[in-house]
Amino acid sequence: MMTLEHINLVVKDMEETLTFYKAAFPHWWVRGNGFDKWHGLPRQWLHFGDDYQYLAFSDNGQGENRDLNTLNLGLAHFAFSVTDIDALAKRLQASGYNADKAGAENPYRRNLYYIDPNGFEVEFVEYLSDLPNERNHYND
Repeated sequence: MMTLEHINLVVKDMEETLTFYKAAFPHWWVRGNGFDKWHGLPRQWLHFGDDYQYLAFSDNGQGENRDLNTLNLGLAHFAFSVTDIDALAKRLQASGYNADKAGAENPYRRNLYYIDPNGFEVEFVEYLSDLPNERNHYND
C-alpha cells in the first residue's frame, strides 16, 4: 500500500497560512519547524500535521500563484476527505474563510473548494457512501 505523506508548499506568510489550515484541521499540530537558507535566501520551514501526514510550509514565497481560471501548467488543487463537511465549513467561516465554490452535485459525495491565503485551491470532500463504486461515481 502507498499513501501520500506530505505536500510541500512555498507560502507568503506563515501565520496567515497556519490560520487557514488550523481552522481546517484542528486536530493537527506543528510537528517541527526551523530556520535556514534555501537557494541563498532565508526561510522559515514548518511541518503541520499529525503522526502520519503533514503539510510542509516554507515562507517568504515570491510572486503569484498560477491563475486558476486558465490551463497554465501548475498545481490545480489538492484535496482532503473529511467526515463532516458542514463542521469544516463552519470552522473556516468562523476564521474568515468562505468556500470559493461547491463541487458538482453527486448523490455519494459533497465537496467544497477554498482558496488558501497563498492562492492554492484546496478541495474538501465528504463521502456519503463506503462503497467504492458509489464513492467513485462520476456524473454521466
